[in-house]
Amino acid sequence: MFGSFVSAAPEPRDVDLALVMAGDFRLEDCPRECRTLFLHADAEARYGASVFWLREGMLPEALMRDFLDTWQTKRDGTKRGIVEIQP
Repeated sequence: MFGSFVSAAPEPRDVDLALVMAGDFRLEDCPRECRTLFLHADAEARYGASVFWLREGMLPEALMRDFLDTWQTKRDGTKRGIVEIQP
C-alpha cells in the first residue's frame, strides 16, 4: 500500500494497493460489501484507491517475482516493504 495518502492534503484520495490473493480465492465468495475493493474503477470511485490484484498461481513464478518487484520498487530505486497477512 502506498500513494500520496501520506501528505498534507486533508483528503488526498490516493492510495495504491497491490494484492496477491490465495490461489483458491473467489471474488463471488466475498461478502458483497468487500467486492468493491476488487473492482478497480469502483474502488477508485468509492475509496480513492487504485487496487490491483491477482491470485497466486495466475502467473508463472518469474512473472510473479517481476510483479512484486515492480510494486515494491519506489521511484528512487529503493524498495518498500511487503507485508503478508494471513487469515
